[in-house]
Amino acid sequence: MGGFDIDNKSESFGHVIWICGLSGAGKSSVAKRLRAILEQLGKPCILLDGDQLREILNVNSFATATIDRDSRLTLALRYSALCKLLANQGHIVIIATISMFKEIYSWNKQNLPGYFQVFLNTPVNILQERDSKGIYGRLSRGEIKNVAGLDLAVDIPTDSHLTITYDPSLSIDEVAKKIRNKLFTEKKFVGIDD
Repeated sequence: MGGFDIDNKSESFGHVIWICGLSGAGKSSVAKRLRAILEQLGKPCILLDGDQLREILNVNSFATATIDRDSRLTLALRYSALCKLLANQGHIVIIATISMFKEIYSWNKQNLPGYFQVFLNTPVNILQERDSKGIYGRLSRGEIKNVAGLDLAVDIPTDSHLTITYDPSLSIDEVAKKIRNKLFTEKKFVGIDD
């Protein structure tokens, strides 16, 4: 995958925390809570959200549910490049995005400083019940197509640093704390006491 040649040789203390999962898995909520937790520990973060990024990049949110795999892959690579740019400047970047393609996982692992991948593994039936954006309902009514994980194939990550399988007893705060604990264990961040 080419197209982005952001300085690979930059010395950086930045990190990218890549939170992926299907639509409705709770990525944005978990990312916001994780940012708050890390900032309370003196670790300022930049939060990037796939929904907001699509708006900024002028990719309509509803149209995104109809774009094909190649278009989604290109968009995901842009997200990766942006994360790299920010992390190379020493920032901790938290991104909440679907972007579930093996090409992206591979590119991220090879190119993103301090890369830490989290997969929120939520069953499709739970996602369909939540359906806060109406995507799954619109798919079932035939109004849209290419919904990631249903009629558009995605690559379920098998080697994330942390996979959190849906558990209705876990709150957003508890999920974010699981990520924090694993992140500090894996990356040996300092400043965590509890």
